[in-house]
Amino acid sequence: MLHHLVIAIRRYLNQLITIPFPQLISGEGQLSAVTDALQQANRKKVLIVSDKELSRLGFTSQLSEIVAHAAIEFYIFDDVTPDPSIETVAQGAQCYQEQQCDSVIALGGGSVIDCAKAIAASVVKNKPIKALAGLFKIRKPLPLFIAVPTTAGTGSEGTLVAVISDKEQQKKFTVVDPCLVPKIAILDPLLMLGLPAYITAHTGIDALTHAIESYIGRHSNSLTKDYSVGAIKRIFEYLPLAFTQGNNVKARSEMALASYYAGLAFTRTSVGYVHAIAHQLGAIYHIPHGLANAVVLTHVLDFSFDKAYPAYADIAYQTGLANKTDDSKQAAMAFVEKVTSLAKQLNIPETFQELKAEDIDDIAQRAIKEAYCDYPVPKVMSVNQCRIILEKLLP
Repeated sequence: MLHHLVIAIRRYLNQLITIPFPQLISGEGQLSAVTDALQQANRKKVLIVSDKELSRLGFTSQLSEIVAHAAIEFYIFDDVTPDPSIETVAQGAQCYQEQQCDSVIALGGGSVIDCAKAIAASVVKNKPIKALAGLFKIRKPLPLFIAVPTTAGTGSEGTLVAVISDKEQQKKFTVVDPCLVPKIAILDPLLMLGLPAYITAHTGIDALTHAIESYIGRHSNSLTKDYSVGAIKRIFEYLPLAFTQGNNVKARSEMALASYYAGLAFTRTSVGYVHAIAHQLGAIYHIPHGLANAVVLTHVLDFSFDKAYPAYADIAYQTGLANKTDDSKQAAMAFVEKVTSLAKQLNIPETFQELKAEDIDDIAQRAIKEAYCDYPVPKVMSVNQCRIILEKLLP
């Protein structure tokens, strides 16, 4: 089958690509580490990329005060919205150039970090971000780039991809290049305290989806599997705690690491049908990415079961959901049941109020087109099979 042949070729090519790791700084109060990084690199003015809500909550002021205290100039660009658009990236790049910045700090969730990556890429290439869509079109170091996530979900602080929305086409596209991996990733759990429970749930399941799709995909290897299992263990243990106790520093810290490890995993292996479907729901209805993944995940796990159950069983064995003596299919079922029960525990809805029956065929075709020969899925899905899953998600 062409799909599997292309995936095999890409698996080989993946081994030839070196993906860098960010310098990881993790712990309570580590936001202040940005000053050492900027001073060591002799940076004079930093563009702080964030969003209005984080500015309202005082996080951008906290960061700018830290930067200013070190006698480094800054400019705040906080116009990022969920699913950042081509236009927003262009505005940010214009601010960077007009303000004569020489570095970027992304403070926020996945949308903010992706937008900041795109801004930096657009600046160094002096091209609109749409011209950089696809694989390896940057091939040039970004300005000093520091990612400071305020949610535990996307893992964008460790990945080589930025997802941008084309509002006019109602589609999302990716910019993929090892140059997009941030130079420094700062995981400060204090920035995540009090995050609303529903956002904690959605972003947490987003990280779980990354870890699972990475593990069961055909590009996985011993390194990525270790990262995936490390993420899954933490999510199973600490996500319910972070959900019910939003100010639990230990839970927030472990979830930040889980998201980061899941990001390291999937950026080396790619994702699967959960993301292919979720991207369309986000582009058409603006459903938050984490929520879309959370609702779709169990359906895709069920669809892939007959091909992926050995991988499901491996996860169950390594996370203590099953004993090594248990039958592999029983172990795999225990894993799927765990994911399903976790979704219920986190009040993940079972349908999308926004989804319209007349859009299902278009969404299914888009999702299958996105995944075909690009995502190393364990089982190939047809448009009709995707349509059947989507029909289950109708309100």
